[in-house]
Amino acid sequence: MTVFAKAPCRVDMAGGTIDIWPLYLFHAGAVTVNFAVDRYASCRLAARGDRKIILRSRDLRGEEEFASLEALGASKKYRLPLLAYLVKFFAPETGIELDTDSEAPAGAGIAGSSTLIIAVSSALNRLTEAGHKLEKLREIAQNIEAQIIRVPTGAQDYYPAMYGGANAIELGEAGVARKALAVDLDDLNERIVLAYTGEPRNSGINNWEVMKAHIDGDRAVDRNFDHIAAIAKAMRQALERGDWKEAARLLREEWTNRKKNAPGITTPLIDRLVETTRRAGAVGAKVCGAGGGGCVFFLVERGAKERVAGVIAREGATVLPVRVAPQGVRLRTAAD
Repeated sequence: MTVFAKAPCRVDMAGGTIDIWPLYLFHAGAVTVNFAVDRYASCRLAARGDRKIILRSRDLRGEEEFASLEALGASKKYRLPLLAYLVKFFAPETGIELDTDSEAPAGAGIAGSSTLIIAVSSALNRLTEAGHKLEKLREIAQNIEAQIIRVPTGAQDYYPAMYGGANAIELGEAGVARKALAVDLDDLNERIVLAYTGEPRNSGINNWEVMKAHIDGDRAVDRNFDHIAAIAKAMRQALERGDWKEAARLLREEWTNRKKNAPGITTPLIDRLVETTRRAGAVGAKVCGAGGGGCVFFLVERGAKERVAGVIAREGATVLPVRVAPQGVRLRTAAD
């Protein structure tokens, strides 16, 4: 059997970082708002007639091979740790060949690695007949990603990959729950521009540093997260009402507070892009993910996408054509 899986990346609009446990437990009614975009992570997973484990990443141009699952488990270091950890967890009974690819640029901040984990874990779940439900796969994916990067991870990145569309990720004592947002996706498509500014610098914002400051009782960080939580709740309501003027105001406010929390989240190019695109019809902007580079999301007036894209290109960034991806992870199988 061969299994093919494909999942969409995401753009976060409001409430990022607060989705990392236990930060959301300190802010009542915490929510993260995001939407899936048609930049995909994909994989091809095939069972083999022998015990070999062959892992390949097309976008990273990497490959490694193990004589067996036991040999993979005994290895101390991996060239492709994300793939190796997932295979080790699902423990297929036969050898496998796993090929992956991602349309997310390096360090883009659009959840490329989390999206790939959902695609690969879904494929392995099907091939091994493990029987995990989609929500359990999210828990597995989040835990495995934390093992790899060795710091706590947020929950929001997996949901656009799982379900597509526009999402409100509710976070509280009872756990994490995804609610679909009743947004006119055709209208939203006319209002989004995504720019890639380059791979983040090493000195860029690190969510772990912000998290530690919060846990250590930094009152300024705590107040800022209260504000971020309030903005995210208001953003959810604005999107459900189709109030784009309010959504734009909230996006600007979100970005202002992000920069207060961690000045390293922005760069001179990002600041210049945010400023120059306003005259072309951008009404709000913020970096995607942890920042320090990567992608910037612009909310624009209807009819202004081409003008804004032109300004971005002239400033030296790359426009990534995207639309909202209405579906989450998709699987298909083929007999050898």
